[in-house]
Amino acid sequence: MLNWTNVVNFAKNGNPVPDKRVEKTEAEWKAVLTPEQFRIARKKGTEPSFSGELCHRYDPGTYSCICCGTPLFDSTIKFDSGTGWPSFTQPVKENAIKYDIDESYGMMRVEVMCNTCDCHLGHVFPDGPPPGGLRYCVNSESIKLVS
Repeated sequence: MLNWTNVVNFAKNGNPVPDKRVEKTEAEWKAVLTPEQFRIARKKGTEPSFSGELCHRYDPGTYSCICCGTPLFDSTIKFDSGTGWPSFTQPVKENAIKYDIDESYGMMRVEVMCNTCDCHLGHVFPDGPPPGGLRYCVNSESIKLVS
């Protein structure tokens, strides 16, 4: 089980090796994503809080990357964080997520991305529920629920 120390270590010292890599040109991504998905997933945008389709859905299944389909989170570890974005406690596999220090907007955060294709998902914070204490705060536009 990952914890905040693991996350910071990955962000500072290198991420786990993904099972595979998917790389496309900007034009190829634009051809398969909606304009809003492209803005968020490929240009590191953020959807307004409480606006995402998946924010309050708790259907069973796996949340996969909107860009490449890689499984990222299981519905059983999704929780209502009250933040307005889908929140998860752990990825489905340690190497599913890529971590990067984000010092934008005058703060230090850890950005989370799909480790297969570098899709921007959102951020992870050390204020989640036990036992891992993590809160992966993810844009609905960056993921899809696969039943």
